[in-house]
Amino acid sequence: MFRQKKTQHNKEGNNLITLMKPSSVISEEFRTLRTNIQFSMVDKKFTTLMFTSASPGEGKTTVASNVAVVFASQGKKVLLVDADMRNPSVHQQFNLLNHKGLTNLLTEEKVNIQDIVQQTVVKDLFVLTCGIIPPNPSELLASNKMDQLMDKLTNYFDLILFDLPPILAVTDAQVMANKTDGTIFVIRNGVAEKNNLYKAKELLEHVHANVIGVVYNDKKRSSESAYHYYGVEN
Repeated sequence: MFRQKKTQHNKEGNNLITLMKPSSVISEEFRTLRTNIQFSMVDKKFTTLMFTSASPGEGKTTVASNVAVVFASQGKKVLLVDADMRNPSVHQQFNLLNHKGLTNLLTEEKVNIQDIVQQTVVKDLFVLTCGIIPPNPSELLASNKMDQLMDKLTNYFDLILFDLPPILAVTDAQVMANKTDGTIFVIRNGVAEKNNLYKAKELLEHVHANVIGVVYNDKKRSSESAYHYYGVEN
C-alpha cells in the first residue's frame, strides 16, 4: 500500500543504534523501553504517543526514532511522524527525502496519504516527514484537519509516534498533548536544567497531558548503557 521512496543514501542514520548495532546494550535498553511503554498500555489501548523535551539538544528525535524501530521489529505497523515543523530532523535519521510531508497533508487538498508516507528499510516502519517548514506550525497542529488526519492514519497503522518540538520553546507540544494518548518526556544528562524541567512539567500538567514516562538520556556509566526509563503514575 505504501511504496518505498527513493532515499538520500543507502544506509541508516548514524543515531539509529537499534539498526546499526541491534545486539548492543543500548539497543537492548530500547527494547526494555518498549516493554515499559507496553506495560503502560495494559489498561488502555494507546495508538498515538508523542515525544518531547524541555529544551533543544536532549535527544528526543533519536529516542523516538529508535523506539519506532524496536516497535516495528515486533511486527507492529508503526508510523513515525515528524511534527517538529520548526526544526525537522526525522528524515535525516532515516536518510529520507523531505520534499513533501505532514505540511502537505495539512495544507493541500486532494493529497493522498499513500503518496506522502515513506517506507523505511525497516519492515513495518513508515515515516511521515515534515515537508516544507510552514509559518504557522501551532495553528496547523491545532486544526481540525490535523484531527481528521490522525483519524485516517489510525486506520493504517497500529502505533503512531510523533516527534514534537521542545515544550519550553513553543506551544506545539502542548497542543499535541491534548490529541495523543500518551506523552514521553526526554531528559538529557548535562543538558537539562532543573528549573526548565519544573516549567516543562507545569506546562504539561496545564494541558492535562498523559505523561506515561520519562527517558533519562546519556547517563554516563562505565558500561555502554545510556538510556533509562521511568514510569509515571497518573
